[in-house]
Amino acid sequence: MNDCCSRPEREGFDVAVVGAGSAGFSAAITAAELGARVALIGHGMIGGTCVNVGCVPSKTLIRAAEAVHGGHAARRFPGLGGRVSLEDWSALATSKDDLVTELRQKKYVDLLPAYKGVTYIEGKTRLADGTLLVGDAPMKVGKVILAMGARAAVPPIPGLDGMPYLTSTSALALDRLPKSLLVIGGGVIGVELGQMFARLGVAVTICCRSRLLPEMDLEVGTALQTYLEAEGVRVCAGIGYQRIAQVADGVELTCESLSCDSEGHCDTVAAVQTIVAEQVLIATGRRPNSDGIGLEARGISLGRGGGIIIDDYLETTVPGIYAAGDVTGRDQFVYMAAYGAKLAARNAVEGNQHRYDNSAMPSVVFTDPQVASVGLTEAAARAQGLDVKVSLLPLDAVPRALAARDTRGLIKLVADNGSDRLLGGQIMAPEGADSIQTLVLAIKYGMTATDLGATIFPYLTTVEGLKLAAQTFDMDVAKLSCCAG
Repeated sequence: MNDCCSRPEREGFDVAVVGAGSAGFSAAITAAELGARVALIGHGMIGGTCVNVGCVPSKTLIRAAEAVHGGHAARRFPGLGGRVSLEDWSALATSKDDLVTELRQKKYVDLLPAYKGVTYIEGKTRLADGTLLVGDAPMKVGKVILAMGARAAVPPIPGLDGMPYLTSTSALALDRLPKSLLVIGGGVIGVELGQMFARLGVAVTICCRSRLLPEMDLEVGTALQTYLEAEGVRVCAGIGYQRIAQVADGVELTCESLSCDSEGHCDTVAAVQTIVAEQVLIATGRRPNSDGIGLEARGISLGRGGGIIIDDYLETTVPGIYAAGDVTGRDQFVYMAAYGAKLAARNAVEGNQHRYDNSAMPSVVFTDPQVASVGLTEAAARAQGLDVKVSLLPLDAVPRALAARDTRGLIKLVADNGSDRLLGGQIMAPEGADSIQTLVLAIKYGMTATDLGATIFPYLTTVEGLKLAAQTFDMDVAKLSCCAG
C-alpha cells in the first residue's frame, strides 16, 4: 500500500467509517468534503464486494457468455451462420482479474491521496465499553458510520456443513469449469451465474424453494424459466431440500416437490428425487457482516437476518452511530450503498436532515433477456391495499424486438386506478437495463400512465415499449400504425 494508507495516529477524528467498500468510500469522501476529519477503516481487500468479487467480475464474464451465445443466436437472421465458443477459460478469467485489479486501483486506492481529510487505517474493528477499537487500540472519534458490507448466506441444508461448495465469490475464481453445476437459489445471483455458466458449456441445474426471481411478479419469473430452459438449463422450482452429500461423481441433492400457500406453509406433493452434479453453487442471498464486533452489546439493534436496524436518517438505535449499505440488509445494490452512505455522512456531520428514499429505486438482473424494475410490483401494491390497474405488453408488440428478431420478454406497468399515477413497472428485454431509468424518472416525478403514453419516444428502441405499455391501459396498440401513437 502507498503512503496514503500508512498507519496514522488515532486521535481527533470527527467521523470514523468502518468498511472500505463502496459505501465506506462514499461516506468518507462525503464527510471529508464537508470538512470533517475522517478515519476510513478497512479490513481485508480494499474496495469491498462490488469491484473485487461481485458486480465487476460477474458482469464481464456474463458479457463474455452473451458473446458466445450470440454466435449461436445469430442464426435467427436468415443467411447468417457461424459459431463462437469458449476456447480458453484461463485466459478469460485472467482478463477478468486484470479488470478487477485496474478498477480497484483507479477507483479506490488512487483516490485516497486526493482527499486530505481522509486517513486510511487497516485493522479489525470492535466496539467495547463504549469505545471504538481498531486492533486493540482505542480511537477517539465523534460519529461512527458502519459500512461493513455482507457475505454469501448459507442455507441450513442437512449435510452442507460437511462438504465443499461454491459461493458467488469462489465460483468466479474457478481455475477450471466443471462439467456440471447445481445452483441452489433462484434469485438474482442464481439466475445470473446459472445462465452464464450454461452458456460457457456447463450443464446447469437451478433449484429453488419457490420460483425464479420471487421478488418480481409471477409473469417475469415464469417467462425467465421458459427462456432458460430453452437454452438447456434445467430448472427445479418449488422444491424442499432434504439433504445434500458428497458422492463419487461430485454432489447429490435429495429434494421433494412442494406446494406452498401465501403464508409460506408447504406440503410435499411429489416423490423424492435426487440431482447429481460435479459441483454445487450456493446462491441463496447475502448476510450482513454485523456479527463479531460487539454491536448488540453496544445497544445497536439487529434485524432477524442480521441487518443493522436504522431509521430514515440512517442512524442506528444508538445515537451518533449510523449504518449504510449491505450491512443494513436493505436494498443490497452498490448504488444504493453509495447513496445511503452519502446521506449517513451528511447526517453525521450536519445533523439529521437527509431522509433515505428508495421509492424510485431501480434494480437490474443481468440475465438475457435482462430484467429491470422500479417501484411497486402488482403483488406488493395489492398487499398494501392499493386499488391498481395493470398493463402487460409482450415484447413482440415492440417494433425494436421485431426488427432484432428477438421477442423474448414483456413490459408490465402498475398504476393507481383512481389517479392514474404510475406506481411501478418491470421490463424484461435484451436491452431492459438501459430502458428502466425512463420509468424511474416517470415514477420519481409523479407522472401518470396517460402522461407516459403521450410522451415522444424514438422509434425502434426498446424504451419505446414503455410508451406502448402505457397506451395499453386504454387501447389495443396492435391497431396502431408505426409511430402513430
